[in-house]
Amino acid sequence: MRFHFSPKTPLFSLSSSSITSLCLRPFLPSAPKSPFYPSLACHVSTGGNLRMDSTSPDPSSSSSVSVDSVADGLKNQSLREHDISNNNNMNNENKKNNGKLSLEDLNWDHSFVRELPGDPRSDSIPRQVFHACYTKVLPSAEVENPKLVAWSDSVADLLDLDPKEFERPDFPLKLSGASPLAGAVPYAQCYGGHQFGTWAGQLGDGRAITLGEIMNSKLERWELQLKGAGKTPYSRFADGLAVLRSSIREYLCSEAMYFLGIPTTRALCLVTTGKFVTRDMFYDGNPKDEPGAVVCRVSQSFLRFGSFQIHASRGGEDLGIVRSLADYAIRHHFPHIENMSKSESLSFSTGDNDQSVVDLTSNKYAAWTVEIAERTASLVARWQGVGFTHGVLNTDNMSILGLTIDYGPFGFLDAFDPSYTPNVTDLPGRRYCFANQPDIGLWNIAQFASTLMTANLISDQEANYAMERYGTKFMDDYQAILSQKLGLQKYNKQLVNKLLSNLAVDKVDYTNFFRALSNIKADPSIPGDELLVPLKAVLLDIGKERKEAWTSWVQSYIQELVASGISDEERKVSMNSVNPKYVLRNYLCQSAIDAAEMGDFEEVRRLLKVMERPYDEQPRMEKYARLPPAWAYRPGVCMLSCSS
Repeated sequence: MRFHFSPKTPLFSLSSSSITSLCLRPFLPSAPKSPFYPSLACHVSTGGNLRMDSTSPDPSSSSSVSVDSVADGLKNQSLREHDISNNNNMNNENKKNNGKLSLEDLNWDHSFVRELPGDPRSDSIPRQVFHACYTKVLPSAEVENPKLVAWSDSVADLLDLDPKEFERPDFPLKLSGASPLAGAVPYAQCYGGHQFGTWAGQLGDGRAITLGEIMNSKLERWELQLKGAGKTPYSRFADGLAVLRSSIREYLCSEAMYFLGIPTTRALCLVTTGKFVTRDMFYDGNPKDEPGAVVCRVSQSFLRFGSFQIHASRGGEDLGIVRSLADYAIRHHFPHIENMSKSESLSFSTGDNDQSVVDLTSNKYAAWTVEIAERTASLVARWQGVGFTHGVLNTDNMSILGLTIDYGPFGFLDAFDPSYTPNVTDLPGRRYCFANQPDIGLWNIAQFASTLMTANLISDQEANYAMERYGTKFMDDYQAILSQKLGLQKYNKQLVNKLLSNLAVDKVDYTNFFRALSNIKADPSIPGDELLVPLKAVLLDIGKERKEAWTSWVQSYIQELVASGISDEERKVSMNSVNPKYVLRNYLCQSAIDAAEMGDFEEVRRLLKVMERPYDEQPRMEKYARLPPAWAYRPGVCMLSCSS
């Protein structure tokens, strides 16, 4: 079976370049003809791609201490460690005074465990886990004198957690998993995924353990997850641990992305374990010991495309799990879809044939798929807007909520390079490079739609429409973002194409260029030899020919500014509100990591504070907006592997 788009008008007419074919086979990226635009095409094969040939080992062993017994014993337990009864009294008083809670008073819920099928075993022996969405497993990372590296008051607020809890002597023990949290029911999720375009079978939470869901006073559901907390059945041959280096990167970037206004998972805190972890960072046979750490990640859900793919790949009775998991996701995270009615008349024509109509009110799964496609498209458009490259866009790293998830070898563009990938593993084909992200997003949506088709939840026509909506939503959002970055009221394709070409030719710093652009005045009388003065700090080492190219572009840009009728002052404020001055460049992360590995966490905390206000000038913090120094281009800084 094959399905494809048949819109009445072409999805895009971005360039004369051929359209990339996106099929359910490994994606083969070609060199992008345009430095920034995708060549989104939707021509998808759905037959026989999700297979996994594996057998289950003998489930003869089980853990001596069950998660349920530990959780039940903790629910009404008073804190005993470290003799901090005085702290408990203070926490109770705080709860009365400001509505904030202690760790013991958090309002836990466990809908995922309660409503979905689980693994009958609760040991962490690596194995194939069948007919289950999760395995209950306890954190097991060895901890010795753990230290709190960084924390987020704003995330604590989401949980109704009193920020004074960060001051507790036992807080690092609790959030490293070494000392159980009362009310938690820890588990690791089962999922699969396509990795670099190839179906990889069962993957799962190999080093992340979800503690459960917190219901806050606004009735919002937030999952807490410890990354680096120890082995699970999904760890395969790994140790289930994380190092301080990668944990700092994940913690800082998840918070930095949030303050940039980009949908993302969050991070409550980061703690060291006090133990060392052996890692071969470059897979070159030179492992070394690094400090271990645990990040407490927070999200309304950690469900991924791969959470559904694994069950569809196994077929048979597991197809029912796909439906159950979809019902769960809609019920808890897309309730508006559950409540849709025919009166909303969400019917759309999908082609030249008038009979080709998709009615989203008649199939909630189709409406759900369309919303996931649009959320994903909007997310990728925002990445392109700030120059963010994820680095590992496998389907197991794609959130159904449209969140940025799983921060590994990410990178923000420094010198504008459409083929930039921060992942050394991605270098041979640059599948996940910056320019390919929109296409990859669509490819991943195609895999997700194929999964739901396999489970008979949506038709090929509905899957096709969801992908069409991805393309439309991406272009709508992307063009709006670029117009805002340029301070224009409407999109000018020719102006944007020429700009991106110039940026690529001269390898101009992406972030600093758009920030400086707000200094251009809408004055056509400015002499030609003065037009580039506002951009002098970002147009470095360009010769006469390139100066002429830039002068020509600025002249065209000024004409657009004059036509907009917006004052220079108003436009500058508007542009600076969407063009950040500060982004989490890899070299900034590395500076913080180097200090932290020596026991100094102040640079991590200082960098976090800067990234919490990315659009503000922040006097005396200008060094965090500087171009990368020469040492930043060494391996392990500008490019990393997936190892952590």
